[in-house]
Amino acid sequence: MIKKQKPNKRLKEKVKTAKKRKISSTRWLQRQLNDPYVKQSKVEGRRSRAAYKLLQIDEKFKLLKPNQLVLDLGSAPGSWSQVVSQVPGNKVIAIDKLQMDPIAGVETLSLDLSLQETFDEISLLIESKVDLVLSDMAAVTTGHKSTDHIRTQELAELAADYALKFLKIEGSFCSKVFQGGTHQTLLETLKKNFTTVKHFKPDASRKESPENYVIAQGYKG
Repeated sequence: MIKKQKPNKRLKEKVKTAKKRKISSTRWLQRQLNDPYVKQSKVEGRRSRAAYKLLQIDEKFKLLKPNQLVLDLGSAPGSWSQVVSQVPGNKVIAIDKLQMDPIAGVETLSLDLSLQETFDEISLLIESKVDLVLSDMAAVTTGHKSTDHIRTQELAELAADYALKFLKIEGSFCSKVFQGGTHQTLLETLKKNFTTVKHFKPDASRKESPENYVIAQGYKG
């Protein structure tokens, strides 16, 4: 069992040497310096604070079990793959266009998930269906809320395509979406193909962030 550590909250730190930085950069650094999950991730040797989002999702929905085969989509820098690989017997196939440093028990593939060739390559790689499909993918933000929402929803729909193709019966799917829930077409697809579909925002997700997660369990096949 992976034990969730509560981050330590300390006095706020201020960004030094901020004179020549853009205001947005200074705000980002200030937030990083004072984020308890960023600090805790460094103490525990995690790849990023995103690890705690999956840990909290798993605490509520019990997605992670021993001896699973898991597909991690948009995996870089590998924080979710790292969490999954720490469960005894688990194997992870992590896919991202960006390069990712190796993790024991994780097979990394540098591929574009939007291409048919990637579907084909995974089909050849996987001998049996997977137990769990994860996606923490988000489009690069433009600052325009509607555009950012649409782009991230498209990635969630792409991740769902992988789930429907590669999950075994009773498998689970977890994907990032933006607030407002999933697009109706995606929600209908998930409800048709899974026993339960729920939304959840973990505490590790920043309050000001529009991100949310959709968790679909009990794949019907």
